[in-house]
Amino acid sequence: MDILDTDAYDRKQCRNTSCVLFLSLLPFFAFTAVYFYLWIPESAPSLLAAGVKSAPVLSLSLMVLNYNGGRSLLGVAGGLLLSAGGDICLIWPGLFLHGMGFFALAHLLYSFSFLSSRYSLHTYSSFGIYILYLLLWGVTGGAYVYLLPFLQNSPDPGVFVPAVGGYTFLIVVMATLGARTRHILVMLGGLVFLASDLTLALQHFKVIESLEHGRHIVMTTYYLAQLLIAVGDVKAMLGEEADEFRKWKRS
Repeated sequence: MDILDTDAYDRKQCRNTSCVLFLSLLPFFAFTAVYFYLWIPESAPSLLAAGVKSAPVLSLSLMVLNYNGGRSLLGVAGGLLLSAGGDICLIWPGLFLHGMGFFALAHLLYSFSFLSSRYSLHTYSSFGIYILYLLLWGVTGGAYVYLLPFLQNSPDPGVFVPAVGGYTFLIVVMATLGARTRHILVMLGGLVFLASDLTLALQHFKVIESLEHGRHIVMTTYYLAQLLIAVGDVKAMLGEEADEFRKWKRS
């Protein structure tokens, strides 16, 4: 192995330390702090509100693109961009279905990413993971059945019943594939995203009275889920590069 190649790799590894990754997340933390500081009322939708709400997720998308390159537009970076589109739509109540469509597409891209080679290298079968799969599908399916009467009483049940059903299926598939990766950050990201959306659905469709801090819970868990998925994807890519280098070094 040429010493110049070794030096180049060492410099790249130094650049990709956890400290550097943390620094690249500072815009996300700053935009999230601005969002919670301004806390724009739901009754005042505007372009400013849309920008403030979507900025944290957009910053995560740029961070993933910086590390993983353009290919991630068909993976986690693309899913984050679509999620930002969903954030913007949800500012206006009349665009709720459009927002749900954006997030459904985001879950598809996350799912495709979780099936990629850098994740499949770490998958293995165990009894515990199958129990987790059963819990995920059982809880999510039960939640949809519980929501169904409220969806049927919504202003447009012919649209909401299948739309929410399809969205529920896509998000539980995403969370299941996230668990399959065995990457702890990605696993937690999928689970937290599921919990966040369930909390939102229960309040939006009037299953429960709006919680005093319901919006805080939804947005905190939502931003946390996106953060975990984004950082997990970057770490998976860095791990794949390290594995490839070790194989090359042994050859």
